[in-house]
Amino acid sequence: MSPVPEQTRPEDPLGPLTDLPGIGPARARALGRLGVGSQRDLLFLLPGGVRAWPAPTPVLEALESPAGGGLVRVRGRIVSLRRVRFGGRRSMVRATLEDGSGRLDAVWFNQPWRAEQLAQGEEVELAGCVVETRSGPALSTPRIGRRDRPLPAPGSVEPAYPGTEGLSGESVGRLCRDLAERHADGLAEHLPDALLTELDLPALPSAVRSAHLPTSLGAFEAARRRLALEPLLAVQARIHERRAGRGGGRARAARVSDELDAELLARFPFILTRGQRRVARELRRDLQRRVPMQRLLQGDVGTGKTALALYAAMLVVESDGQVAIMAPTELLVEQHFYGSRALMAGAGIEVELLTGSIPRDERAYQLERLARGELQVVFGTHVLFSGDVRFARLDLVVVDEQQRFGVDQRSALAGKGDDVHLLLLTATPIPRTLALTVYGDLEVSTLREAPPGRGSIATRWLRERGDVKAVSRFLAERLEAGEQVYWVCPRIGRTEGVRGTAAAVRRYEQALESELATYGVELVHGRMPAEERAQRLERFRRGEVGMLVATTVIEVGVDVPNATVMVIENAERLGLAQLHQLRGRVGRGAADSHCFLIGDAQAGERFRLLEGTVDGFELAEADLALRGMGDLAGVRQSGANLEGLADAERDVDLVIAARDLMKAHPELRARYLARGGARSRTP
Repeated sequence: MSPVPEQTRPEDPLGPLTDLPGIGPARARALGRLGVGSQRDLLFLLPGGVRAWPAPTPVLEALESPAGGGLVRVRGRIVSLRRVRFGGRRSMVRATLEDGSGRLDAVWFNQPWRAEQLAQGEEVELAGCVVETRSGPALSTPRIGRRDRPLPAPGSVEPAYPGTEGLSGESVGRLCRDLAERHADGLAEHLPDALLTELDLPALPSAVRSAHLPTSLGAFEAARRRLALEPLLAVQARIHERRAGRGGGRARAARVSDELDAELLARFPFILTRGQRRVARELRRDLQRRVPMQRLLQGDVGTGKTALALYAAMLVVESDGQVAIMAPTELLVEQHFYGSRALMAGAGIEVELLTGSIPRDERAYQLERLARGELQVVFGTHVLFSGDVRFARLDLVVVDEQQRFGVDQRSALAGKGDDVHLLLLTATPIPRTLALTVYGDLEVSTLREAPPGRGSIATRWLRERGDVKAVSRFLAERLEAGEQVYWVCPRIGRTEGVRGTAAAVRRYEQALESELATYGVELVHGRMPAEERAQRLERFRRGEVGMLVATTVIEVGVDVPNATVMVIENAERLGLAQLHQLRGRVGRGAADSHCFLIGDAQAGERFRLLEGTVDGFELAEADLALRGMGDLAGVRQSGANLEGLADAERDVDLVIAARDLMKAHPELRARYLARGGARSRTP
C-alpha cells in the first residue's frame, strides 16, 4: 500500500497533519511510520482492499467457520473479560461472547486498552476472522460495534487500511474518509478526457473519493486503477528524461569491420546459437555508435550471456578501450575471471581480478597498471566502486546479476569514464510489465534457447519422509555412474540459531559418515577464504570429488556439466527465482538431470510451478503474480515501489498508457518531473 501523490497543482491548500482534529505529535509520528507526512499523503493513502460486510451469524455457526476464512460477524453479551500479561510490553485481552446458541472468544494482542473499552454484561457486535488458539476457535482482533457506533450495515462496502503501533487501521480509515469528504472534490484532473474514457477510468477527484468512500466494489476497483496510474506516469517521466539526456552522447565508437567481427566470434571454442548471434549483432551496432549503449541482456540460466559480454569486451579492447566487468559476489566474479582468462590471453588481452580478498600490495600494483591502461579488462566486485580505482580509458561497463545493484551503484562505476557504454546482464527474466515500467529506458535483448545437446531437467517436490530416504539411494546410483551431485542447505551451521533449518556443515559431516563419502565430498560456503573456496570448487569441477555440499553461494557462476543431481533442503526458505537459479546449476551437460526440493507445504505453490516448467520466463511471470510488482528485484533500487497499486496481471494497459502518454506529451512529463515523481513507502 502506497500513498499516491496528487501531482497536478503546485499550490498545496492542505496543511500539516497536526491541523487535523485528534492528531497530535504522537499520532503524527504513528502516521509517519506508514509513510504519511502530510494531509496530502493521507488523502492519497490507497487502502489495501475493500470488504463487503456480511450479515450477523449465530455464534454456533461462527464456531464452524474455517480458520483464516472471511469476515465473521456475531452479536451477543460479554460474559467474561480478562487481560493477560506475557512479560515486558506483551499482553492479550480475551473476551467471551454469548448469544444463546453458544460462546465464542475474541482476542486482542498487545492492545491493553481494549479491556477498558468493554464491560462484562455489555451487549456488543464483533466482526473479525476466526483463528485457532489453544483454547479453540476465536475471533482475532475483531472490530467492536455498539448502538451509538454500529458496524457498517450488511452489504455495504468498506476499505481496509494499514495500522501501526499506537494507531489502528480503523482510526486511519476514519481520518482518510473525513479528509476525502472535505477535499477530494477540490482536486484537479490533468489527464486528457479521451484517455480516461479509453481506459474507463474516473477523474482524479472522483477516484480519491471512491477509494475512501466506495459505493461498490466496482467503484473501488476503478478508483484503484486511476490512482495506480499516478506512480506509473512518474516512473515513465523519469525514464523518458533519461532517454532524452542520452541523445547527443560522447561515447567512443568501436571500430569494427566484418573481418574483425568474424575473427572475434571464431575465438570462442563453440559455435554461438542463433539467439547469441542475433544479440551479438545488436551489441556491435550499439558499440559502433557515439550514443552510449544502455542495454539489458536477459536470458534464462545457461543460455550463454557471459559469452556475449566477453564478445562486447573484445570489441572495445580492439578499439583501445578498457572494460570493467562487475558481479555481486566474489564467487561469481572469480568464475567469470578464471573461465574467460584463457580466451582473453589467446587474444593478447591483459585481464585481472580485483576483489576485497586481494592482498594490499598486489591490489596497489593492479591499480597502477589499470590507471596506466596496461590492464584492458578488470573483473571485480563492489571494490570497483572505490575511489582509488581509476581507469585510463573506460569505455564499457558490464554488470552481471544487475538486479543486485542499485541504480546509483551502477552509475558510480560508469562515472569512472566519459559516456561509458553499459551492458546489464540478468539470469532472472524480467516480466513484460516490469520491463516496461522500470527498464523502459534500456534496450532489452533476450536469450531463450540453450546451447544444443543439453539434457532435460526433471524437478520433484519430496513430500514424504520415505521420499527423502529414496533420494540418498538415487544419489549413490548416480555417483556410481560417474555423475556428480549438489546438496544445498540454506544455512552454514547450527550457530545461526534457526531450529529445524538444515545446516551445510552438519550435512557435510553426515555425508562423510555415509556411503557417499566413497565418492568424495566437499563443502563450500560464503564464510570460507576465497582461495580455499576456489580450490574446493576446482576439485569438484575437475571431477575429483563426486558431491558438493553448499549454501546458496553456488546460485550463480558455477558451471559443471557432469553435475546431474541437485537436492535443496528447506526449499520453502527460498524464493521462486532463487530456486530456479539454483536448479540451473544442473542440466549443463548432455545427460538428463534431476532437482529434488525438500520443503514444507507452505511453499507448495512455488514447488508445483517448478515441477511444471523449466522456462524461466514463465516462472518470472508467475513470480510477479505471486509477489507483486513492488517485491521484484530492481524496482525499489530504481526508486519506484509500486507495491499495492499496479497489478501485474490486470494493469498492463495502464503501464503501456503511461509510457505512450509521456512520450506524446512532454509538457505533462515536465509537470511530473517538477513535482519530483511518485513518492513511495513501505509500511
